[in-house]
This record gives sequence, structure tokens and C-alpha cells, in this order.
Amino acid sequence: MVLRLTTDIAGVELRAWIPADVLTLVLHADDRGIWRNLTERFPSPYTEADAHNWVATASEPSPDTHLAITCDGEAIGGIGLIAGVDVALLTAQFGYWLGKRYWGRGIATAAARAMLDFARERTDFARLEAPVFAWNPASMRVLEKVGFERESLRRRSVFKDGKLIDSVLYVCLIDRPDRPAA
Repeated sequence: MVLRLTTDIAGVELRAWIPADVLTLVLHADDRGIWRNLTERFPSPYTEADAHNWVATASEPSPDTHLAITCDGEAIGGIGLIAGVDVALLTAQFGYWLGKRYWGRGIATAAARAMLDFARERTDFARLEAPVFAWNPASMRVLEKVGFERESLRRRSVFKDGKLIDSVLYVCLIDRPDRPAA
């Protein structure tokens, strides 16, 4: 199955990562400002070898969904759902990043809305969690615009860029008529 999701912005789509994305992935991902807002699994500097590894990993069969955010066919960021395990199997981590050149254009919001629609319509997840570093209010606004709610402040929960900081947990609950509520 080839997954391609449209957004409400012309020319912006979500699609599977492909080998041809490697150079633009490095172009947009090799940025300290991007790295600073992501987990340590996202390398810095971001090399061509890292991009090849990511495209291969994202293409492997998995319960996770990793998509490129594209603008006019060019990969400019990434978005995904990482499936929970064990008793959290109906919970997924929701995350995204976007190349700085594309900030402030509504693209992150459009991509997040499309991915949320996908999660509601085509997955079994009951809960999506999106942890955000306290110094990233722009990401918090994106999540709020698409329907996530702030659930908690996790004080001193993240060590990033040499600092111990708070993170904020945003959550979106997905109700389905076929699933009993708690």
C-alpha cells in the first residue's frame, strides 16, 4: 500500500519516504534549530548517511507510520505515529518537524491535521500523545489548532542541549462507537 495524504494547502502532501528524498532531507534536517526540538534519536549534524538510514528505516514494515511532509514534491519535513506496546498498544506518540524555511506558513498545522485525520480514520489508536519541550510554544499552538489538549506539565523531564527543562504533554483522544469508553 502506498500512503499519500493530501492537506488543505495546495502542493503540500504527506507521503512515504523515498530514496530520492535523501538530499532534501539533509538540507532541511541538518539544522540545530530542528534538532533542538526533537529527541536524541534525531542526529546533529544530520548527514547523508543518516538520511539514507532514515529512509530505509521508515520504509520497513512496522506498526509505526513515518511520512515525509512534501511541498511541490520536495521532502521538507517529517511526521509520524509511533505505536505503543504492551498495555499502551492503543496509544501512539505523535510527532513532526518542518524545515525552517517553511515555518510560519501553516504547513505544520495542515500536516498535523492530515495525520490526525489518518489516525482517526485508518488506525485503532484511542490516544495520541505529543510531548513538546517547554521552549517550543509554536509547536504547542500547532497541536492546539488541530484539537490536541494540554494534559500535563512534566517538570524537569527533559535534558536537551545541556539544559534540564520542562515538557508539556498534549493529548488527543479518539472516540469510536465500536470501542467502549472507560
